[in-house]
Amino acid sequence: MNRIGRKWSVGLGACLALVLALVAQNGRAQQPAPASVHGHVNNAIGAPVVKGEVKLTQDRSSDEKSRKYTNTFEIDASGNFKGTGIAPGNYLAIVFQEGKSVDYLDNVNFAAGEDHLLNFDMTRKEYLDKMTPEERKQLEEFKKKNSEVTQANAKIANLNAMLTQARADTKAGNFDAAISAMEQATSQKPDEGILWVALGDAQLGSADATAKAAKAAGKPVDQTIQTKYTDAAASYKKAIDANAASKKPNVETTAAAYNQMGQALAKSGDGKGASDAYEQAAKALPANAGMYYYNEAATLYNAGKLDEAAVAADKAIAADPKRADAYYIKGQALIPKATVDPKTQKIVAPPGCVEAYQEYIELASPNEQARVEEVKGILSGIGAEIKSSYKAGKGGKR
Repeated sequence: MNRIGRKWSVGLGACLALVLALVAQNGRAQQPAPASVHGHVNNAIGAPVVKGEVKLTQDRSSDEKSRKYTNTFEIDASGNFKGTGIAPGNYLAIVFQEGKSVDYLDNVNFAAGEDHLLNFDMTRKEYLDKMTPEERKQLEEFKKKNSEVTQANAKIANLNAMLTQARADTKAGNFDAAISAMEQATSQKPDEGILWVALGDAQLGSADATAKAAKAAGKPVDQTIQTKYTDAAASYKKAIDANAASKKPNVETTAAAYNQMGQALAKSGDGKGASDAYEQAAKALPANAGMYYYNEAATLYNAGKLDEAAVAADKAIAADPKRADAYYIKGQALIPKATVDPKTQKIVAPPGCVEAYQEYIELASPNEQARVEEVKGILSGIGAEIKSSYKAGKGGKR
């Protein structure tokens, strides 16, 4: 080959190499961008599928076990899934749960670079039509139970809202509104003890307010007010009965209902019934017996039943010997029985009265100084010795 031929051969080889390089470069540049996917999966009752995978395949001829899948995406706790790295093309998309396919969508096209929305809604007619009669029966039974649960939850939520508002109304003195709401609530769910307690509280508050207004006007407690107290006591009794009949009786509810019943009965004039109610409160919740017996003593004292108040104060002291106010109530209940010694003309306090006052002085907290001075005045008035061991700040239980 002459020199010209060699030059031509070299030039041709260089051009061919350049062409091949350009072809390879163009091939790489034209590689399609991968697609991505996002979507949601819900079951036949419309609830999210909270565990499983969505798998993609173009292998439609193989059986489920030997089929090859190009992509797998995890389903999260909200029933959502997403992912990328999908080669553009037409796919069969399958939902798996615990290794078994539960739904599929065929001919799902993924274009280069797109973010494809892919939802699996198992409430669709095509899915339901494929269910067996037994599966449909199970689905209908589940839907019925789920509907009942939903309705029950909605009812409970409504009752809770009514209860919260009634308690707020009672606290604010809006007794009629609270009574109306709780009468409606107890008619809807008469087996719920706490609703009856709230009704009783509203009725008791209304009775107290009416009695206070009558007293301010110089009027006696009439039958209308007595009926209000009786109604409150009846509501507390229903609370106790409903709570006792429940699957899981609540001792706090029982104790609270008996405690409040004691107030209603005492104010209606039934001292014996009140004492029995407070006894039951203490029995239901012994840890709070000191408080319940003190409430009994205070309620009876305010109702003018001094003998019963003194007995209840003794029970409060026995349950909680450091309860200062129980000693005060005892002293106050006993002092009216003081007599005058005909020989010395000195006032003689009944047994236990002076001792109760002395204990009160010993245990009273600093913020009770006014009452402490009152008690000291009583002791001085009857010529009793006042102990000097009282120290401000010692404090007693309330």
